Parts: sequence; C-alpha cells; structure tokens
Amino acid sequence: MKHVPDATADRTFTEDGTTDRASVDSLLSELDEYAVEQALRLAESDADAEVSYLTVGPDDARDALRKALAMGGDAAIHVSDEDIEGSDAFGTSLVLAKAIERHGFDLVLCGMASTDGTMGVLPALLAERLGVPAVTHLEDLAIEDGTVTGRREGDGATVRIQGALPAVVSVTDRSGDARYPSFKGIMAAKKKPVETLGLADLGIEAAEVGPAGARSAVDTATRRPPRTKGEIVADEGAGGVGLAAFLTAKKFI
Repeated sequence: MKHVPDATADRTFTEDGTTDRASVDSLLSELDEYAVEQALRLAESDADAEVSYLTVGPDDARDALRKALAMGGDAAIHVSDEDIEGSDAFGTSLVLAKAIERHGFDLVLCGMASTDGTMGVLPALLAERLGVPAVTHLEDLAIEDGTVTGRREGDGATVRIQGALPAVVSVTDRSGDARYPSFKGIMAAKKKPVETLGLADLGIEAAEVGPAGARSAVDTATRRPPRTKGEIVADEGAGGVGLAAFLTAKKFI
C-alpha cells in the first residue's frame, strides 16, 4: 500500500520535479483501501489466514499502516530508508519484493494504481520479481484449491481469469466498498505490531534505488490550467450547426 499526498490539496514541487512531501498532508491511497477490503474479506472466510500490510516511505507512512490495521488485519511492515527517497516504480518494486520474500506470502493484494502517480505498473513489476503470476484489475476474486479466480471488465467483454498461488493480484475501485475503521478497531490498531526495516535488512545497496537506480525521471512538472467557464448556447433552431462548429473548432471532429 502507498502513503500518498492528499489529492485535494495544493502541491509544490522540488527542483527535481518530484512532489514536496513536507508541504502537503498525506494519507493512505484510496485505491489501496479496496485491496485492504478484499484481503479482509478473504481472511474472514479462512480462519488460518493472516493479513499483513506493507508500505515503503518516510516516518509518516506509518499512518497509512495504522489506518489499514484499524480496518482489520494482524501486522504491518514499514520499510524506511533515506536512500529510498526519489525511487521510481522499478526501485520501489525491488524494495517491496525483497520485503515480501523476507516475510513470506501466499497472496499479494494491490490497488490498481496509486492516486498520485497512477501508473498502475507495480503489480506486474512485483509479480516479475517474485516469479509468480500477475492477475490484475479484478472486480471480484475468490480462492479455491490453491487458485485465485476473478472477473475483469474490458471495453468489449467480461473476462474470467485465474492464476495459481502464490500470486500477485490487483483489484479495481469496483471490487467492493472499503469498510470504515471502527473506534474499537482504531484502539486495537495501536497494539498491533509494525516492523520497521531498512535497506540493509533487505540486502539492497543504495545504488539500486533512489535516483541512482531509477529507470525513469521527471522531466517537467506543470500545474493543470484552471477550468474555463463553459459556453451556453441558446438553441433557436440552429443549435446543431453551432455544436458542429464548436466541435470542429476544437478539432474534436
């Protein structure tokens, strides 16, 4: 899961084009809450299941873990190291994969993308590094006889896909509403274990992550232009002609 800048807040950028995290409040990525919900639903149907959360980030990223633990689950892992700062998806996937291998797993559940970068590539990168199937963009899922099965909605078809466990799965924002943490859950989360790891614990060199190990970099960062006021046209019989002229001028047709 990812601790991301609040999408509703104004952001500033550093000299290298990345978001200045100190200038904006952060929170658990909303899209990752759907993965948390699916993990908890699976655990509710299996008494032997254990749900652990994992994030990479600075000290305040623990807040995201605590929120997830308040929703449910057993424990969490926080990977924090100054040398990780500035990592791209490739470097982040390395850190996550090493932490997952260290902990052990049957199923890795991810959101379909983060609400800041919205790249959506991490589940596939993780699966490649872990050497397991990637079953992505599911709108529902079930596990039976060592196989994960789910439904993916495409532009022109609905597809049922499956993969053998262990596997990496990502779920969409249509997979089921995430539950709200209860007061009891919030209090219980304070007592649940959160393990903190650094790069040395995972056997990763500083040069493999951060800007030095990045395969991509931000070239420029530009704010979206403010929305302009829409044009209202009174249709007195020539509305269709006016609409066609507008679409032509905007090169939509």
